[in-house]
Amino acid sequence: MLAAEFFALPPSLAPFAAHFRADVAPWEWLKITARAFDGLPAASPRAIPPGVHIEGAVWIDPSVKLPAYATIIGPAWIGAKTEIRPGAFIRGNVIVGEGCVLGNACEFKNCVLLDGVQVPHFNYVGDSVLGNGAHLGAGVILSNLRLDQQPITVRFPSGLFETGLRKLGAILGDKAEVGCNAVLNPGTVLGKRALVMPTTAFSGYLPANTIARIRGTVTQIPRRD
Repeated sequence: MLAAEFFALPPSLAPFAAHFRADVAPWEWLKITARAFDGLPAASPRAIPPGVHIEGAVWIDPSVKLPAYATIIGPAWIGAKTEIRPGAFIRGNVIVGEGCVLGNACEFKNCVLLDGVQVPHFNYVGDSVLGNGAHLGAGVILSNLRLDQQPITVRFPSGLFETGLRKLGAILGDKAEVGCNAVLNPGTVLGKRALVMPTTAFSGYLPANTIARIRGTVTQIPRRD
């Protein structure tokens, strides 16, 4: 399983292209998010609302819509035309592409959000990669730590893959969607345009263009010609 099968790094994140390779497993991206900031030019100053608390190195495009209050702890990169909503908590090693929504009372940690990602309401996104146009419904949690705290494996039809990570949330392919109040357990992988229905607890791998329903059934999404 290669990152190229799930998403492509958009032009908006070109400064990180040397780090986020298409020919590696997608969870490998999470092992180098901290190093990906090395060599970037100094963050340009911009007007910050009094209620927005910033620590460390934070790159914010001038077109980013900032809320009245939020916390952003660097290193963090927030791409053009992204909207940060009130109460967002961004706490280190977070890279966000263009035109995203980082919603109210949402928490982000060690994650990569490609262009057009929507995380609008009461979500936790830790140690995860969200592909272009991916969407989380209200209350979705990307759980990133096993209860026994053992290293996380990813289950594919061909077998188990050792990630070497103690913390790994989810990998979402381009335009994957997760319904309200669903939970993706550690090491979940969704293919392109895969859908998880609301209130579902899902683990493992969901192939592209399929739907996971609350009772564990998986169905194919009809093609759109």
